[in-house]
Amino acid sequence: MTSGSDTSTAAANVPVVTRFAPSPTGFLHIGGARTALFNWLFARHNGGKYLLRIEDTDRARSTEAAIGAIFDGLSWLGLEGDEEAVFQFARSERHAEVARTLLESGKAYRCYLTNEELAERRQKAQEERRPFRIESEWRDADPAAAPADRPFVVRIKAPRVGETVIEDLVQGPVTVRNEEIDDFVILRSDGTPTYMLAVVVDDHDMGVTHVIRGDDHLNNAFRQLTILDGMGWTRPIYGHVPLIHGADGAKLSKRHGALGVDSYRDEMGILPEALFNYLLRLGWGHGDDEIISRDDAVSWFDMAHVGKSPSRFDVAKLQNLNGHYLREADDARLAALAAQRMGGHANLDLLTRAMPVIKVRAKDLNEIAEGAAFLFARRPLALTEKAAGLLTDEARERLASVHDRLSGDTDWTTESLEASLKAMAEELGLGLGKLAQPLRAALTGQTTSPGIFDVLVLLGREESLARIAAQASAPAGSQA
Repeated sequence: MTSGSDTSTAAANVPVVTRFAPSPTGFLHIGGARTALFNWLFARHNGGKYLLRIEDTDRARSTEAAIGAIFDGLSWLGLEGDEEAVFQFARSERHAEVARTLLESGKAYRCYLTNEELAERRQKAQEERRPFRIESEWRDADPAAAPADRPFVVRIKAPRVGETVIEDLVQGPVTVRNEEIDDFVILRSDGTPTYMLAVVVDDHDMGVTHVIRGDDHLNNAFRQLTILDGMGWTRPIYGHVPLIHGADGAKLSKRHGALGVDSYRDEMGILPEALFNYLLRLGWGHGDDEIISRDDAVSWFDMAHVGKSPSRFDVAKLQNLNGHYLREADDARLAALAAQRMGGHANLDLLTRAMPVIKVRAKDLNEIAEGAAFLFARRPLALTEKAAGLLTDEARERLASVHDRLSGDTDWTTESLEASLKAMAEELGLGLGKLAQPLRAALTGQTTSPGIFDVLVLLGREESLARIAAQASAPAGSQA
């Protein structure tokens, strides 16, 4: 804690309140989603509250579309706030009020240094190869000596001696010498509050007890404590989480792939429970557990097991995890999601019935949609190059025989069809694959699909026989 200060940290018996406070300048970043998740879990685990704050003070870059995207992404992941979101810009007068209180109590001061004067001093520090620190002669000046007609900013009076220690839940004790903390601006010359002031006031007014955020904000914490201490407010407990890096160890960026939660949902076909689970394990662990349910996450989550090193985002691991959740997911739900990716023309009943055999191979919703596309293809069926290559003259002759054989089958079930085709293969002295491979090409236009007997049943007797007949009678190499 700050040398010479008796300001306390959030007491252990105070109900936990966490917050997620994104800036609405774009999509919900994958790193932000993990921060929201950790705040949500910490609050849930401790029976507390999880709040949302939209930090929209950058009016030029904050947009309604971005705000909508953030709420949409949080809702999709099940991370909505427990109360109505706070909008920071709407509280600007409250922030300015606190600045005036600090001014009146002598904890802050009016600074009349011009931008030109600051630039000169910064240049001199560079030339002398020393760190630039704000040393304003107005810090201890007599207010009566202040010029009446010059613009000013309001700066906090940062402590000049001693050191400040933060007992961080992730980083452990972190110490900064107070002489390294600038008298930073809390109120601009136009009377608007700075981000640094607004964050502190909002956290206090919202009753936030634990500030869990990226470790790129760790330096900000030391500055923000000067405002808290100046107001005599209780300090929150901090937990600064290492940032997410790409698989190559560099800070996550666009070159590593998608950055927004919406891209994982809309473009990559990831389920929310899979992304929830993956983000949970990205920097936090519970033994060797990889598949962690939402309930177990709430039960097990603690900050003690958040790693101190940056975690690496691995899309392949996310897709493998997504494959698990696809296999566990309700078939009707998957069918509805896949149908959205198929232009809305798919028969939901058929798609639902197909899910048990379609989803077993898929790693995302796109693969499910692609794997089910043959069910709704129209004749003449488009063939892939490999599928067309299977349909030689000899193969088409066998398809004609298969058509004759199956035309007499009235029991159109996987068991009956399997018995019939196996018997036919034995009669012809062939392995079953010699019949199944061209049959798959004729029925699906591809060389990979669910089991051939499942394909026959899902397509139904009439459509299956029509597709087989079309390819059996077509010239070799053609698209029947």
